[in-house]
Amino acid sequence: MGLRFLLALFLVLIVLGHEAQGALLPQSEPFASPTLLVQVQESLSTYWDTAKAAAQGLYEKTYLPSVDEKLRDMYSKGSAAITTYAGIFTDQLLTMLKGD
Repeated sequence: MGLRFLLALFLVLIVLGHEAQGALLPQSEPFASPTLLVQVQESLSTYWDTAKAAAQGLYEKTYLPSVDEKLRDMYSKGSAAITTYAGIFTDQLLTMLKGD
């Protein structure tokens, strides 16, 4: 999925670049093939919606409330411990640099 995502992103950037360039052109000059751009945008939008729906479905299938609760608890305890040890380390480092 990574390669497809990069390809889709690349195509979106190309389309947006062409649209921005078209907005800068004078009104007398026609913009090259607007129907092609519309088709590319629609296909990318459809692909994005399909991928988003598949990811949402996978998330809903694999969602376990007990695991989610455990992960949240582990995160809160881990971040509290890291904050405490970072504070201790900072105090020790400042004491060493400052000297007595």
